Amino acid sequence: MTSPRPPQPERPMLAIALRLGAMAMLSTMFMLVKVASESGVSLPELVFWRQAMSVPLILAALGATGRLGLLRTGRMGSHALRATTGTAGLCCNIGGAALLPLPVATTLGFTTPLFAVLITALALRERVGPWRWTAVILGFVGVLVIAQPGGAPVPPLGLAAGLGAGLIVAVVSFQIRDLSRTEPPIACVFWFAFYGSLFAAAALPAYATAHTAREWLLLVAIGLAGTLAQFLITSALRFGQVATVVVMDYSALVWATLYGWLLWGQLPAAATWLGAPLIVAAGLIITSREHFLARRISPTSAIDEGATEEADGEGT
Repeated sequence: MTSPRPPQPERPMLAIALRLGAMAMLSTMFMLVKVASESGVSLPELVFWRQAMSVPLILAALGATGRLGLLRTGRMGSHALRATTGTAGLCCNIGGAALLPLPVATTLGFTTPLFAVLITALALRERVGPWRWTAVILGFVGVLVIAQPGGAPVPPLGLAAGLGAGLIVAVVSFQIRDLSRTEPPIACVFWFAFYGSLFAAAALPAYATAHTAREWLLLVAIGLAGTLAQFLITSALRFGQVATVVVMDYSALVWATLYGWLLWGQLPAAATWLGAPLIVAAGLIITSREHFLARRISPTSAIDEGATEEADGEGT
């Protein structure tokens, strides 16, 4: 059985900086995904190359520094399970980015804390108070505003992908927190990429096509941005509690809006401007409530409670 890793000293400012960097890289990756999908690159190829690019990059970096031993693990089954769930979440995230305007796809990703509360209450049978239930209702009202039922709704498949990403990331957050007790961040990133690329490779014979030099550059850039984002996301949790760092995830909406304006000449629709603040407010209520509760219980319990709020915007 793998022994727990020694607890890391908390460095909240470093954790916040790492999380902000992660959101910048993650937003850049989804921007590149949207550009590549518009060039004709299929979703299975995007998922495969996002994952496959990470494997040699990590091996080369660790080999050059003599740290390949960091990949040794006694929890291979846990890594494979996390990769299975995370790859499904990555498919939803990439699908949402390809089918929806970037600010809409990003905003739907903020539903992760709402789903985490539902999982806590319905699956884990833990008590959820009125503050968090109110936040869940508020957040899903925001989703309805963005979806515009009866009006000019967002594409249903894109909406399903965006909400699916929020749900799966909530599930993956529990797996990440559990793995981080015994595994270094680089091992979590590597084994997710390794197994995820194997899973995605199964679909390549049916979807792989020839690509131009520009498309290959896009795929390489997606792999680089995604690898760095995932490492920063995992590292941030080593130096700060989830309630501290998760608030920084909302900075992704700034990047998504900026990319949408610069590359596609689009600004969020009125429904997004109305619905996004409701979803963000719901997430902030949940986060602040978890922070309040964490101060009333033991540090160990606080970490476990905080795990329900971890948002890995990539479904990983």
